[in-house]
Amino acid sequence: MNTTGEHDDRTRDGDRPGAAARRSDRAGARTGTAPCFVVQIHQARRMHFDFRLEVDGVLKSWAVPRGPSENPRERRLAVPTDDHPLEYRTFEGVIAKGEYGGGTVIVWDQGTYRPLSHDRWGAPVPFEQSLADGHATFWLDGTRLHGEFALTRFKGGDAPGEEVWLLIKAKDGRATQEGPDAPDPYLARSARTGRTLAQVAAEEGGGPS
Repeated sequence: MNTTGEHDDRTRDGDRPGAAARRSDRAGARTGTAPCFVVQIHQARRMHFDFRLEVDGVLKSWAVPRGPSENPRERRLAVPTDDHPLEYRTFEGVIAKGEYGGGTVIVWDQGTYRPLSHDRWGAPVPFEQSLADGHATFWLDGTRLHGEFALTRFKGGDAPGEEVWLLIKAKDGRATQEGPDAPDPYLARSARTGRTLAQVAAEEGGGPS
């Protein structure tokens, strides 16, 4: 798969939490036992979606240029980025220009997930191990995303040794074969506040990114 130009800026500029991100809402600290996930839309140097899973006390993160899809035929490129602190799952606002990842962020989806990974004999595999092995399956219970998904690693990055993954929806009762190919990030509304990227930017004085 050709990934040229799709993720360089996202990995360097669009995903590491800056000072503004570290000031995220502390009320979002974990209160339940099920691990959480969040999908944020990030209007940085390039628009992208950030897909994050709680694993071992941090948010494992992937930049997904076209956003997640509930259509099993749509395989979404997912580029690993820096781990994020758990409280970042609630961050929505404007990261100042000049800070790492400067731009506007909204929470497009949020919820919990259930690990499903198992070995060839059907025995459960710890989720951290399944990620290290390059194939992890999980069930999402979100505001928008539901059902089984998988993250699968493959070789195909621009740099030698660079990791790229695919985010794929399983063929289950929550899959769809119709509807928009991907959410329009400019029209999408926050799952937390109902605001668009433009509204968040205007209200927080960020202006257009």
